[in-house]
Order: sequence, then structure tokens, then C-alpha cells
Amino acid sequence: MDAQERFELITRNTEEVLTPEDLMSLIETGTPLKHYIGFEISGMIHLGTGIMCMGKVRDFQQAGVDCSIFLADWHSWINDKLGGDLETIKRVAGGYFKEGLKASLKAVGGDPDKVKFVLGSDLYHNNDEYWRTVIDVSKHTTLGRMRRSITILGRKEGEEVDFAKLIYPAMQVADIFVQGVNISHSGADQRKAHVIARDVGLKLRFSTLKNAKGERIKPVAVHHPLLLGLGKPPVWPVSQENLKEVIAAMKMSKSKPDTCVFVHDPPEEIERKINKAFCLPGETDFNPVLDWAEKILFSRPGFALHVERPAKFGGDVTFETFQELEQAFAKKELHPADLKSAVAREIIKMLEPVRKHFEKPGPRKMLEELMELKTTR
Repeated sequence: MDAQERFELITRNTEEVLTPEDLMSLIETGTPLKHYIGFEISGMIHLGTGIMCMGKVRDFQQAGVDCSIFLADWHSWINDKLGGDLETIKRVAGGYFKEGLKASLKAVGGDPDKVKFVLGSDLYHNNDEYWRTVIDVSKHTTLGRMRRSITILGRKEGEEVDFAKLIYPAMQVADIFVQGVNISHSGADQRKAHVIARDVGLKLRFSTLKNAKGERIKPVAVHHPLLLGLGKPPVWPVSQENLKEVIAAMKMSKSKPDTCVFVHDPPEEIERKINKAFCLPGETDFNPVLDWAEKILFSRPGFALHVERPAKFGGDVTFETFQELEQAFAKKELHPADLKSAVAREIIKMLEPVRKHFEKPGPRKMLEELMELKTTR
């Protein structure tokens, strides 16, 4: 695989790369590429985490990148996840969450045996270098910027928060440098942390990054797009001026379980949720079902969507590209019910290996314990 092929694999199906030039430089200088993506441990794994994120990890693996998944137990504790109980968070991280991500990665064609899992507590334990780096990052960042960066926690800018949450961005940035990561990967909602990492990258005294030539470098940031939840926006119609803001606010969230699909949902539950989805005839600007078709299904090379329908409604039809599908829907040549049925069928098929994994005694027990935990808190 040549440099251009590696570059295209790493950058495909992404919203932004900071910067393409820096990434190509890493590849061309022969610098070993080290990736990481971090997750809060906050409950059941949905398509955005399990399929969108792991689909990009698969791409990194195929491009010869050393991949790692960071199980951010301390960050989850700071952000009050799972009742703010650190020991519970650690248990779920090393149990259900790790199992779910491995099964999801395998389902999208990745190799779970070739990805490294790192628990935050293990990285931080007796690690003076880590805490020096947290302070080093903080000395090159203002309080105002930390306050603006709390959106990476899913908090609103300007929201009143406890002081621990202001430490969170500096810790997230330190995670990158201490692990020697030169490609930090996340959804677009984590952009602010990665921009801080790039801004301080050449200023740090500790845990600095270097390329194969021994030159100091900034970490490259790769952001995949966010997946929409299936619900209707609170205000409709949405103006073009507010469309980006509404899409960001309507991203898939496990706190709204009826508007997302979990990776181990049974087929009938997937069908029920997608059949209820907001999907107006001819609407393509804000359409969660089309969004899932584009970002989950057509992101796979060679995918085609087959739609089954009675002859009186045009008969079966196959769309080879997302553009064909979008155009047909915009012209109202494809009914929302037929689109929903086809997308649901493909997602059910994609998630079958994950469902089977969680039918095994060990993983099933982990899922049951998590569900019990969430109902009692």
C-alpha cells in the first residue's frame, strides 16, 4: 500500500482532518502511526459509538496504523456518568463496554485482537509524567478556553459546572501526548479538545511528539461525522441558517433510547424504532433515515441498497450509490416507508454478529448487570 492509498483510507468518510498536510507528512516520513479514540463509560453502546467509530478504526487498521481504544473511566467519573461511582464505571469499562466495542469492530470488518484497550486508571496510576503533562497543558491554556471547551462533555457553553469538569479538557489533551498518539480520532463533537492539543503541541516541555526525523510535531486530528438520532427536531421546519446547529443538537444519544439503536437491539426493536423515525417525503436536508443510510450503510465500499416493494408502487429497486438514493427520495420516487424498511433490514443484518455475541453467557450477564444498574440509579 503506497502513501496515497494509506492517506485515502485514513481520511475517507470523515468530516474533517487537522490537517491533511500534517497527516501526509507523517506517512511520507515513515513515522509509525499511532492512533487513539477515547470513550466515556456512560451506558449501552449505540450505532454512533459501535458502528460509526469502529468503522473508522477498521479503516485505520487497514492503513497499517497502530490502534488503541481509551476507556476513559476518570473522565466518566468527572462527568457524573453511571451515578459518578468510579468503581462501577471501571467494572463496566473492562466488562460490557470493552466486549461491546470488540464485537462491533468485528461486525464492521475490523480485527478486535489487534486493537489495544487502555483504562484511564491504569494509565494514571503512579504516573508522574502524566500529571506533569496535565499541568503543562494547563499552563499553555486559559481558564476562558477551558470553560468554552466543556461542550466536549456534552455540556452547554456557559453552563455552571463543578470545577472538576474544567480539568477534563486538560486531561483529555494529556491523554494524547502521554500515550505518544500522533493521530487523535473522535466524533466532530470533540474538536475543541483536539484543537487545544494542536495549539499546545509545540510548546510542551513534557511528553512531546516527534516524527521519524526527530522533529517536534502536533498530533493530527481525524473527526468522523456525528450520527443523527431518529427524533423530530423541536422546531420544524428548520431554516438553513440554523440547520447545522439543529443537526448538532439532534445527534444520537443513549439518553433518548427510542431515537437510537443499540448494537445488541433485537430485530423487532430496530424495526420499531426506525419505523417511528422522522422521515418526511422528499425531505433530504434533515432526515435521520437518509443520514444512517449514508454514514453507516454506504460508507462500506461496494454497498448497494436493495428496496423491496410491490409492483404497483414501482417494484423492487436497487441503489448503487447514496447519491442515487438521495435523488430518488428528493423527487418522491421512493416512499419513506420503503426507505425505512430497507435501511432497517440492512442494519439488522449488520448487527447480527453483535447480537449473537451478547447471547453468550458472559457478555449477556454483563449487559444484564448494566441494564439493572441503570434502572436502579
